[in-house]
Amino acid sequence: MINFNVPPLVGKEHDYIREAIASHKICGDGAFSKKCHAWLEERFGCRKALLTTSGSSALDMAALLCDIQPGDEVILPSFTFSSTANSFAIYGAKLVFVDVRPDTMNIDETLIESAITEKTRVIVPVHYAGVACEMDIIMDIARRHNLLVVEDAAQGVMSTYKGRPLGTIGDVGCYSFHETKNYSMGEGGAVSVNNPEMVERAEILREKGTNRAKFFRGQVDKYNWVDIGDSFLPSELNAAYLYAQLEVADEINNNRLHSWEEYDKAFRPLEAEGLIDLPVVPEDCVHNAHMYYIKCRSLEERTAFISFLKERGVMAVFHYVPLHSAPAGLKFGRFHGEDKYTTADSDRLVRLPMYYGLTEEDRNTVIKAVKEFYNK
Repeated sequence: MINFNVPPLVGKEHDYIREAIASHKICGDGAFSKKCHAWLEERFGCRKALLTTSGSSALDMAALLCDIQPGDEVILPSFTFSSTANSFAIYGAKLVFVDVRPDTMNIDETLIESAITEKTRVIVPVHYAGVACEMDIIMDIARRHNLLVVEDAAQGVMSTYKGRPLGTIGDVGCYSFHETKNYSMGEGGAVSVNNPEMVERAEILREKGTNRAKFFRGQVDKYNWVDIGDSFLPSELNAAYLYAQLEVADEINNNRLHSWEEYDKAFRPLEAEGLIDLPVVPEDCVHNAHMYYIKCRSLEERTAFISFLKERGVMAVFHYVPLHSAPAGLKFGRFHGEDKYTTADSDRLVRLPMYYGLTEEDRNTVIKAVKEFYNK
């Protein structure tokens, strides 16, 4: 069976984990955490990067930094993972779901402004498949209405919008290093804090509400509990695993892009025949080949397609069930406007195997199976 995903492993992970163990510092913010922070800050140019226990906890930190209060409204797409919504709903926010664009499956930036009310506090664009949302328009809307922007860039590490790394454009950006992501620490994530007014508080929130980071920098002679917070620090063992991949980030990125481009070249004729729809990458966006998906013509066809591939040893999967139609979505949110594309296109979308080290032989097996299904 050709797996849908294989977590990245580049070779130095075992050595770095042993090094972390030998240092007798395996809780958070040891040498490897600091190396990861420095890499992210230097590579992406963010004011402060901090590892977290997951992409979900990065979003939790972002919600706290936005000082979400019960009754506040947050605008986001319904086509996203539950974490995007949970992190704001847990603090009492009302979720306002907006339809997506059918080309990128990102939030439709032209529909955001009409969803704003006097209670709106935050816009949460989700960069689906590592392809950027239309951030210039979103940031303009946010600034004109005095709103904060939290980028859910869980899938967007190494992607850019008009030359700017995803996760560094809004007030806060959130990354995921889950085992299914391009760069992995098993479970983990990071926040990119870009609003200078949020940097100090981000350190405090992440350290259980204490000013411990200041203490270790020698800025205070003792540390105290000064705010609310939680334990958002991942283990040093996880950070060591991640750092091995960050060292060869471009190699991983280029390897994935090659597979993505081979898929895309192979399937363009099927799209030209009107049999499938393929991903769209707008001109101003550089993506990271986080996933390769196709859209079948119907839910029934997708079901048959996934079954057909499985019979031929290829694991393909669908993606999100729209949040606004889920039990929690109905409880904690509302859909603004018409659901023109969110449900219809999510019913058609299927993701093909995509990971670092996908062999040419396996990739060709996938291509052959897809073509066989549609040539029938």
